[in-house]
Amino acid sequence: MRVRITLIILTSVLAALTLLSACGGGTTTSSNRGPLVGVDYPRSDTDFWNSYITYTPRYADEIGLSLKTTNSQSDVAKLTSNAQTFISQGVKGLAMAPQDTAAIAPTLAQLEAKKIPVVTVDTRPDNGKVFMVIRADNRAYGEKACQYLGTKLEGKGKVVMLQGDLASINGRDRTEAFNGCMKKHYPGITVFGEATNWDGAVAAQKLQTDLTANPDIKGVYMQSSFALAGTLQVLKQKGLLVSPEDKKHVFVVSNDGIPEELESIAEGRIDATVSQPADLYAKYALYYLKAAIDGKTFKPGKTDHDSTIVQVREGLLEDQLSAPLVTADGGTYGGVPSLKNDDPSLWGNNRD
Repeated sequence: MRVRITLIILTSVLAALTLLSACGGGTTTSSNRGPLVGVDYPRSDTDFWNSYITYTPRYADEIGLSLKTTNSQSDVAKLTSNAQTFISQGVKGLAMAPQDTAAIAPTLAQLEAKKIPVVTVDTRPDNGKVFMVIRADNRAYGEKACQYLGTKLEGKGKVVMLQGDLASINGRDRTEAFNGCMKKHYPGITVFGEATNWDGAVAAQKLQTDLTANPDIKGVYMQSSFALAGTLQVLKQKGLLVSPEDKKHVFVVSNDGIPEELESIAEGRIDATVSQPADLYAKYALYYLKAAIDGKTFKPGKTDHDSTIVQVREGLLEDQLSAPLVTADGGTYGGVPSLKNDDPSLWGNNRD
């Protein structure tokens, strides 16, 4: 009996240590005896990425993959270290979302030399080879935000663009597309571009400064929901968090499609978002890893899941998943159709 009690205690201690390791950012494991793959989560401080983290093990089970995960916390050095760990653990494929899309090239080269296929999610490396990029058309994000704000402001006034990290292809694509669209279609609108490095506190501080210097600003484009809470707080402090019918209303467009954004549209606190499919990012990252392990190949063209595979450069394919504009009325803005915020097809309305 004493031996049995000792074994039970030892088992409990080991389980507790495993849980603590996972919470501290170590590797976590999920196995259903399928091929072993690794997934590095880029961060866990936003609702969007936390949703992606939730969906990943569900789809691993559905697709038939054993899973190991890490979290690089937006640090490319940690991502490199995590990739080394995955290599030592014998993974057959790796999904990652590098936030610095230039600095990841040496790691991609090492994985290629080890014949470990890589799928990148949400971001596309500036250099290096991956099996598939899972992403939406980020230039379309900027264009859709531009068309919405340009229509609402009737082609005149001032807007603030809270940019992400310009070291990221996403930040660059959204910024260039928004600026290009405004210049072409709405030259009467002045854009104040503010680099924020995907940092909500920085975004709030810069918006506060812009609104103080330019109290006639009538629009805000947030390149991600990272800036949502701070933007709403600043507008509230300025007495500008009012209904869309009020003349003081500042029109706000975001990117992500998280539940809080959809609720904020319904309540009139923000006006639109572009829904990034967190669920499908997880699903198709794992789908393409399994396909790579199975020796399948793909070509540019339409897919069977409402997306288009495009060749972005020689040897690099990108599956551009659908990412619709979402508004309160489901209207069309500057030729861009939108879905209503309560549309049941939106992942933000279907999260468990």
